Amino acid sequence: MLKREIEDGDASLADPAFRADVLNGFTGRPRAIPARWFYDRRGSELFEAITDLPEYYPTRVEAAILNDNGPAITDRVGAGRAVVEFGSGSSAKTPLLLRAIAPAAYVPIDISGDFLRESAAALSADFPGLPVHPLEADFMHPIALPTAVAGLPKLGFFPGSTIGNMIPSSAVDLLRAMRLWLGTGSMLLIGMDRLKDADVLVSAYDDSRGVTAAFNLNLLERINRELDGTIPVAAFRHRAIWNDMGARIEMHLEATEDVAFTIEGRPFEMAAGETIHTENSHKYGNRDARILLRAGGWTPIAEWTDVDDRFALILAEAQVPRTAP
Repeated sequence: MLKREIEDGDASLADPAFRADVLNGFTGRPRAIPARWFYDRRGSELFEAITDLPEYYPTRVEAAILNDNGPAITDRVGAGRAVVEFGSGSSAKTPLLLRAIAPAAYVPIDISGDFLRESAAALSADFPGLPVHPLEADFMHPIALPTAVAGLPKLGFFPGSTIGNMIPSSAVDLLRAMRLWLGTGSMLLIGMDRLKDADVLVSAYDDSRGVTAAFNLNLLERINRELDGTIPVAAFRHRAIWNDMGARIEMHLEATEDVAFTIEGRPFEMAAGETIHTENSHKYGNRDARILLRAGGWTPIAEWTDVDDRFALILAEAQVPRTAP
């Protein structure tokens, strides 16, 4: 019922954090809206379609790394841990991990509630003896894990190079928060996309079928739907650019003409060529990735890559803090 009313344009039912980020994003300079708001139901479905595109290599390569290195991951992780997946989405790669390590429980965390519950139900059917505890939450804010897994050793699972969506300072903050939530002695299996040729990266985020463009533009459609917006979506286009100094792909929505619109009655204007920055995807060299993890309180203990070193899965541990070398 709530979802239906929001779809019909009742802005009073919109997420207050979404409202605040959108209004601040259009008011501030440069204009920017956090990428987590891509993931309403439609956005989540579009992202799953992106992962199947020939240009979008990360999902395919990461799944192959998991599949090829299951025994090695098992040797390092051991059995009996509660797997806590941050940003679980469809949990498409999760079965590869669960089959390898024989976990005691699984906690998928995602901001898209309907999508989360459907994915969790499907996974429960595939693993009937595994306790599954879906948690609808935005992990960029403090979370409380289910009490059912409080006494279990934990393995955080953060695939997809989602850590790359954050600027490095925010990435370190999130890693520190994960360490706090999972506890000393826990482990983290994290996917990180490698630095590579800019043409390969740009095509992965600007596919020939226009699926990524639809994913980006869906953010404007969500604003119109949930925040009573009048944004002329057809007057915007998707742009993906490589920022070499920042070592990241940036996604923007660019106005193709002068536009004026309202969001919850508040007027906004954008000139042709002005953009809204909607996503970063940072890429890391192998030493960069390890330094980032250490800054976040995690000690890298193992690493697996594909033969072309396009993508890495890194296993890190929340070791007892040391006050000396």
